[in-house]
Amino acid sequence: MVKLKLAFPRELRLLTPSTFTFVFQQPQRAGSPQITILGRPNTLGHPRLGLTVAKKYVKRAHERNRIKRLTRESFRTRQHDLPSMDFIVIAKKGIADLDNCALTETLDKLWRRHCRLVPAS
Repeated sequence: MVKLKLAFPRELRLLTPSTFTFVFQQPQRAGSPQITILGRPNTLGHPRLGLTVAKKYVKRAHERNRIKRLTRESFRTRQHDLPSMDFIVIAKKGIADLDNCALTETLDKLWRRHCRLVPAS
């Protein structure tokens, strides 16, 4: 039995402005009123994650950190089910009103939608 690694190492993150720009150019979108996930296929063989949680929509730092932490956790546990894409999770107005359970469920629904959007290769 093969044990899947569920780590979130540096190579699974979008780190540079150029990688963010790449995704913003021609993204596939999956969204809800509080959150949008943009994705664009990459050639790396694994998914990567970038996060944007603006102060404009989430005033308090501990709330922004909670949202980012839950988003990273959701990505970490689903990474082996996701297609080889670069994803950017964008927090929108009202996301701070979601409790942890609602936020996790919303993210799971959006990850599933991205899996369906990708053509089978």
